[in-house]
Parts: sequence; structure tokens; C-alpha cells
Amino acid sequence: MAPIEIAVIIIAVALVATILTQIRGGGMSGIFGGGGEQAFRTRRGIEKTLFRFTIVLIVVFIALCILSVRLA
Repeated sequence: MAPIEIAVIIIAVALVATILTQIRGGGMSGIFGGGGEQAFRTRRGIEKTLFRFTIVLIVVFIALCILSVRLA
């Protein structure tokens, strides 16, 4: 396995973990449109940091995937 493939797997696992830590208390009602009062609240503290970290991980993941395809 190439080092870039290992990096993609590590980033993917980290991305899943950060997304799952952001989901709290939503339940099934958030999926079907319920709980709308929480949709527009601002992120503060660790939530804001986790949100930004998730965006960075997404960008790195997409870049590594594109690089992996280009090198294959």
C-alpha cells in the first residue's frame, strides 16, 4: 500500500470521528426537519474549533484523493 493511500485512510477515519463528535442531541427529529430552533445558533468555543478542523480535514481529504487519482 502506498503512503498516500495510508494517509487517505487516516484522514478519512479522523474526518468520521470529528463529524460524529459534532452530532449531539439531534436524534431522528433533526434528520426529518424537526428541531428547527437549533438550526441557526452560533458556534462557540470547542464547537467552532471542531467545525473549522472538520473543514480543514475535508479539504485535505479531497486534495489527497485527487492526488492519488493523478498518480495512479
